[in-house]
Amino acid sequence: MTISAPSRFVFILITLVPLLWLSASNAQQKTKPQLILAAGDIADCRRLKAELTKSESTAQLVEAALVSDPKGLVITLGDNTYPIGKPSEFNECYDKTWGRFKQRTLPSPGNHDYGVPSAHGYYNYFDELAGPERRGYYKKNLGNWLILSLNSNIQGTAMQDQLTWLRRELQENKLPCTLAFWHHPVFSSGGHGNNDVMLEAWKLLANAKADIVLASHDHNYERFMPIDARGFRDDKYGIRSFVVGTGGAKLTPMFFPKFTTEIRDNNTHGVLKILLYANSYEWEFTPIAGQSFTDSGQANCH
Repeated sequence: MTISAPSRFVFILITLVPLLWLSASNAQQKTKPQLILAAGDIADCRRLKAELTKSESTAQLVEAALVSDPKGLVITLGDNTYPIGKPSEFNECYDKTWGRFKQRTLPSPGNHDYGVPSAHGYYNYFDELAGPERRGYYKKNLGNWLILSLNSNIQGTAMQDQLTWLRRELQENKLPCTLAFWHHPVFSSGGHGNNDVMLEAWKLLANAKADIVLASHDHNYERFMPIDARGFRDDKYGIRSFVVGTGGAKLTPMFFPKFTTEIRDNNTHGVLKILLYANSYEWEFTPIAGQSFTDSGQANCH
C-alpha cells in the first residue's frame, strides 16, 4: 500500500511529537537543582573551643554537602555568633567553623549580631556578602528563583526603606519562585513565640505569592503548613515557613504548637537542605552525627 505525502507528514508528526515532549520532560527532570543549606543561631565558643562546639558539627554537614555540589550555597538565618557579635567572635569562633565556606554564604543578621554598635562585627566580617551600604538586605537570582535576604533588626525609617525596597522588588520580579529569609520568625511556637517585626514584610510576600520563608531566633526546628497574609492555612497560595535555629547554639524549650505547626523538634542540631528546581522544591532537615530527627517533603511553586 502506498502512503501519500500528506499522510506521511501526519504520521511523522503523530510519531515524533510525543517523543519530543517526553525528551523535554526528561531533560527538565534531570536538570540539576540549586542546593541551599540553611540554619541560624550558629557559633558560640563561650564554653568550648570552636572545634568542639555544635557549630563545628553542623559545619561538617554543610561542608560535606558542598563538596558533592560545587554550586551549592549556604544561608545563615542570623545570630551568627554569640554573645554580642564582636569581631573576635567572628574571627575566632564563626570563621573556624562556618567560615570555611564563607565565600559561598548568603548571610543575614540577628539580634546577637547587633549586640555591638551598628553590628560592625557582622558587616566587617561578611563585607559585600552582607549586601550594599551595610543595610542588611539584598537580593540574588538563582535560576527561576528570587532569593531575598531581609533584616529583621532595623526599625523606623530604616525598616520603611526596606519595605519600600521589598515592595518594588516583588512588583518587578518576573521569576516564578520566591524564597525569603531573615532572623525573627513571624510565626513560632518556640520560646520567643510570634514576632510582629516582619509582619508587614510577610504580608507583602504572601500577596506576591512567595513560596518559602526561613527564619531562626528560637533554637529549635519547626515547619508550618502554608500560611496566607493573615496567618491562616492556604494550601494553594500560602507561604511555607521554617524556623531553623539549630546551627549550633544551645537548644531551648518550646511552648504549645500553633494550629499551623506541622512538625517540630528541639532536641536536634542540624541544617535544612533545600533543592530549588525550576518550578518546585524539596526540603530535608539533616541532623548532626549521632542524632536522628529528620523531616522532608516537596512542593511546587505557586
